Amino acid sequence: MNRYRTAGAAIIAFGLLGVLFYVANALHSQPIPYQFAIPEGFPKPIVPADNPMSVAKVELGRHLFYEEGLSGNGTQSCASCHQQQHGFSEPLAVSIGSTGDAHHRNSLALINVAYNKTLTWSHPFLHNIEAQLLIPMFGEQPVEMGITGSESMVMTRLRNEHYETMFKAAFGSTEITFHRVVQAISTFVRTLISLNSPFDRYAYQGDDNALSQQQIEGMNLFFSERLECHHCHGGFNFTQSTTHENQPINRFAFHNTGLYFTEQPRFNAKGYPQHDRGMIDVTQNIGDEGLFRAPTLRNIAHTAPYMHDGSIATLDDVIDFYAQGGRYLSDGQFKGDGRLHPNKSMFIKGFELSEKEKAALIAFLQSLTDEQFLTNENYSDPRVAIQVSEH
Repeated sequence: MNRYRTAGAAIIAFGLLGVLFYVANALHSQPIPYQFAIPEGFPKPIVPADNPMSVAKVELGRHLFYEEGLSGNGTQSCASCHQQQHGFSEPLAVSIGSTGDAHHRNSLALINVAYNKTLTWSHPFLHNIEAQLLIPMFGEQPVEMGITGSESMVMTRLRNEHYETMFKAAFGSTEITFHRVVQAISTFVRTLISLNSPFDRYAYQGDDNALSQQQIEGMNLFFSERLECHHCHGGFNFTQSTTHENQPINRFAFHNTGLYFTEQPRFNAKGYPQHDRGMIDVTQNIGDEGLFRAPTLRNIAHTAPYMHDGSIATLDDVIDFYAQGGRYLSDGQFKGDGRLHPNKSMFIKGFELSEKEKAALIAFLQSLTDEQFLTNENYSDPRVAIQVSEH
């Protein structure tokens, strides 16, 4: 039997039974455990012991993920910058917070986050979703959700019959706290699993017809030593920043790709732009300048623009960037030759591709698209589902 068809049926069944599970959970003191819809052969994510998964908590987290009232001024939700149709990223170079502040980074796609060993673009010590969520919620430089200073107002918005019922089902009481909000959203984010692309059916399920000949040629290029792509985007999640129940070692997932090496007269030096120098801003180690985490390539065709600052617009441009071994900017604010940065990864050495090979590589990257993930109603705005059912 096709294991992916079985997994798909399981997901559909979960959606149909979700309401029944939620009602049953509300009637019992012990929450119904959440079962990850993971195809056979893939490892399970690690879930923290102090925040176990339950059907009711996941559903509460989904509602909170799409709740604009969770921002200080009531204008944005987590989903504002993490949109399902874009792989839970957004089609902007950098995110804009609820008060209009421009973030200095591109919104990371929330794809298989439950498997991530590290979180955010450049923090090597941030391993816990619950801790990471505090940054967009309460951070002030830049302001994202903008809760700081508006905590009471946000809590007032959440204290209503709808959420009290959901908190009761998820936590056993109607008490609403930011700690519980964070726990609920974290459990929902952990359910955002994408393992049902054409590549998965080809590589893990043995479906020889899942990929075209062009995509297979692109796959061979991707995993070749000639291009080196797999060194930074390896494993089943296409990123080194991966951990799970069977992971024996943790590989270093941060790399300088040669994006910048700009003149900075004020500091009498060359390097990455001062407003975001990568991992060095956390570690203060000069060898960490320009190091950013290699993100997953799953659903990459839907998560443009690319790089930590969204400065590369298309997959075509990304391939050109790596083919050149980094980026040379002849003018502009950040002019300079990133190819010469002393911290540049040894795997970013440049290569030559014919137009046919380039098209094949892009076709392979497109085969990492999981259409079911991008349209799964279990991940979508619950208010939309309610409105559709009412009509």
